[in-house]
Amino acid sequence: MPLDREEGEKVLKLVTSRYNQREWRRKIEKILSLPPSGLQDENQRKLFLYLKVGLQAYKSRRADPPTWIVGGFATQEVIERAKFKPSVVHPEFTSEHVACLGVDPGPDVNEVWWEDMLVNWFVNAEEEEAALLAMQEEEANADGANQSPAENVEPSKS
Repeated sequence: MPLDREEGEKVLKLVTSRYNQREWRRKIEKILSLPPSGLQDENQRKLFLYLKVGLQAYKSRRADPPTWIVGGFATQEVIERAKFKPSVVHPEFTSEHVACLGVDPGPDVNEVWWEDMLVNWFVNAEEEEAALLAMQEEEANADGANQSPAENVEPSKS
């Protein structure tokens, strides 16, 4: 189970409001390097992907790991562009979808919250993937058991 809507909103607020604070820059870069599957809400996922792509620095060689532009005018421009014209994030987005951008998440978002969020992002996603794989295996076994041996053999073409 990925981060719920409330926790996902805090993550987006953190990325878009504390990018000029030195102590949060590395943490924001870490958040941007995470997979979007850690967010439960589809709209938050789309917004996260927009920020991830918009803040990714240009790399001349594809072998290099991605780096992020966090802080300064470039980050502010990506956020303001989404607030001014929400359709750049997704054609169906309105100003309500991007209202959380640039708003500080509050004092409860601190080092402890950030570490808990990282654990939840990964642990829940891994548990969900393991459960999904187990369910797919059960379905495959059930499908194989439901078919008779005569159905499994292809007719010969003579």
